[in-house]
Amino acid sequence: MEFKDYYKVLGVERTASDDDVKKAFRRLARKHHPDLNKAADAAERMQEINEAYEVLRDPQRRAAYDQVGQGRRGGERFDPPPDWGSGFEFSGGPGDGFDAERHSDFFETLFGSVHRGGRPRAHAASRGLESAQGQDHHARVTITVEDAFAGATRRITLQSPELDAQGHVHLRQRELQVTIPKGVRAGQQIRLAGQGAPGLAGGPPGDLYLEVHLEPHARYRVDGRDVYVTLPVAPWEAALGAVVEVPTPTGTLQVNVPAGSQGGRKLRLKGRGLPCAEPGDLYAELQVVLPPADSEKAQALYRQMARDMAFDARASLGDER
Repeated sequence: MEFKDYYKVLGVERTASDDDVKKAFRRLARKHHPDLNKAADAAERMQEINEAYEVLRDPQRRAAYDQVGQGRRGGERFDPPPDWGSGFEFSGGPGDGFDAERHSDFFETLFGSVHRGGRPRAHAASRGLESAQGQDHHARVTITVEDAFAGATRRITLQSPELDAQGHVHLRQRELQVTIPKGVRAGQQIRLAGQGAPGLAGGPPGDLYLEVHLEPHARYRVDGRDVYVTLPVAPWEAALGAVVEVPTPTGTLQVNVPAGSQGGRKLRLKGRGLPCAEPGDLYAELQVVLPPADSEKAQALYRQMARDMAFDARASLGDER
C-alpha cells in the first residue's frame, strides 16, 4: 500500500492552519468538481481532494495522521504498525458519517475501525435544549495475550487533539486507570462511564469506549475465543505416540499425542481458550522436528532407517502420466 500525502494533495504546508486547509479545499473544489471540470479524471481527482480534506479538517484525524506519517513521502511503501492508533482519543462512534466506498484503502487502514467517528455529532443543546450529554469518545487499548487470559489493571495515556485560537492542532494528554476484564477478546469494547466529553449546560459527560487489540505473541495466535500454539514433537513421538507437555497462557499441560500423528495435526484442548462466558478452545498444532545429522552416529542411524524401512515419502504424489 502506498502512503498518501494529504498535504500535497491540497497544496498546503504541514503547518497550515485550519483556515488554510479550508481555503485550499474550496479553491481545488471549484477547479476540479465534475460539474465544472469535464476532464476524464475529474471525479477521481475530486474524490482524492475530499479524502484529504476529511482528514486534515478534523483535529483528531489530522493529529493521528501527522504522527504515523512523520518523515514519509507520498507514493512510498507504507505499512502502519499494528498499534499505531493506541493512545489517541477520538470523538463520535464507529460508523458516524463513514462510507468506506468513498475512501481509499490507505484511509480505511488508518481510520476504518475505531477512528470512524467523523465530525462530532451536534449536541442537543445546540438545537435549543437546556442541557445535553457530552460526546462519547473512542480509543484503542493494546494488551497482551496473558492480560486477556488473567485480566489486568493498566494505566494508559490518551492524547486528545484540539484546535488552538490560531487554528493549529495541539495535543492534550490525560492518564486513566483501566481494568482489563478476564476473557476479553480482540475487537471488544471496554466502557468507561463518564470519561468522554463533558456535557453542555450541566448535562452529564459522555462515555469513553476502549476497543481492545492484542499484541502479536511469539508463541500464541488468538482467533476469536480460540488460541493456537505450535507443539514440536520428535519423529518417534509422532509415530509411536507419547504424552508431552504443551505450554498455555495459564501454565503447562500434558497432552496425549496419538500414534501415527503427522505434522499439522491439531490436538484440541476443550475450554482452554479465552476464559469468556463461553470459553474457547486451545489447539496444539503438531510440528515434527527431525534430529540433526551432525555426527557420524546420527548419520549412521539415518542410513540404517533408509535401508530397513520400506518408506516412500513421495508415494502420495502418484503416477503423473
